[in-house]
Amino acid sequence: MKIYLVGGAVRDQLLNREIKERDWVVVGETQEAMLARGFTQVGKDFPVFLHPQTKEEYALARKERKVFRGYKGFQFDASASVTLEQDLLRRDLTINAIAQNNYGELTDPYHGVQDLEKKILRHVSPAFIEDPVRILRVARFAARFPEFVVADETNQLMQNMVESGEVDALVPERIWKEFERALDEVAPWRFIEVLHACGALEKIFPEVEVVYAAAVTLLNRVSKRSTLYSDRFVVLMQVLKQIDEIEKLCEACKTPQKLARMASLVKKYREKFLNAQSATSEEVLNTLQVLDAFRREERFKDWLRLCQLASEIIDGEHGDACHAYAHCYRESLAQLQSIAIQPEALKHLPGHEVGKFIAQKRMDVLNELLPSIQKHLH
Repeated sequence: MKIYLVGGAVRDQLLNREIKERDWVVVGETQEAMLARGFTQVGKDFPVFLHPQTKEEYALARKERKVFRGYKGFQFDASASVTLEQDLLRRDLTINAIAQNNYGELTDPYHGVQDLEKKILRHVSPAFIEDPVRILRVARFAARFPEFVVADETNQLMQNMVESGEVDALVPERIWKEFERALDEVAPWRFIEVLHACGALEKIFPEVEVVYAAAVTLLNRVSKRSTLYSDRFVVLMQVLKQIDEIEKLCEACKTPQKLARMASLVKKYREKFLNAQSATSEEVLNTLQVLDAFRREERFKDWLRLCQLASEIIDGEHGDACHAYAHCYRESLAQLQSIAIQPEALKHLPGHEVGKFIAQKRMDVLNELLPSIQKHLH
């Protein structure tokens, strides 16, 4: 068997970066031969196999041909006659089109090593334009390798894909997958920059395109404060003007519901957070209720933390002040959760009166304790 290590593992090895996973390509073999050697087939669209011991992926070398629009519009040829060079030719970027044999010798027909040295993200062949996902991948690699630049000719191909409408074939789930991964990289704002440069941002995230410069600045700032992709996303969404813009964007790229909801909650109620020191008992209780803090305490704590993070970054609020705002709400909730209501006090009340009774008890506690809590915040 002629087996080669390919793709990201070779690239990262040459960059002296940690190798997270290894992909292998097998040249000159058939599906039947792989199964006979104990490999387990997992690929449906093209033959990919799991090694019987390591469980790493081994794919038969293949060629591909575009037959209709979209990233799934390909036919594959994985016959034993496909060469290593033909397999590497179908890959997106030259830095991902390098192979290494068992002796450590490199096969680099498209000058990926040279582009690694020059720090350039360059397409392998004109066939790059056949897969719109490659626009997202280039943007994501720019987020991973902020010192790399997109080759002018590659950016031009990406512009052509936008103008031809090929980018419109991207499905929401794939957009979110690449966006999520980019948000987890060292320089996620570069994902937005690259999409903007080729015109794809307006197509994929039109709400962000409108506030492009502010979005890049904000994502840069939050990335220095938090490494969590979810934090970065929620804070980035605050750059949009209206809640319905957040909801529209999240629906368009199928953002996980929990994360989309948090982005909207921070946008809608962050002003309540900032007014904690002057809020009335009724306002504090109402905020706790609309945020469902009594039943979803962990989500409420996340809301406080993200309001604090967003306010420090967006409004320049001092960290101590934001900590005080969060403390006001946390302490208020803790005091209200400690209220003990005897069952006897409720059993003679009509069902519709129980909620009012509990709310009044909470209001009485806040009226007594909130001034003291707020006083200690100043």
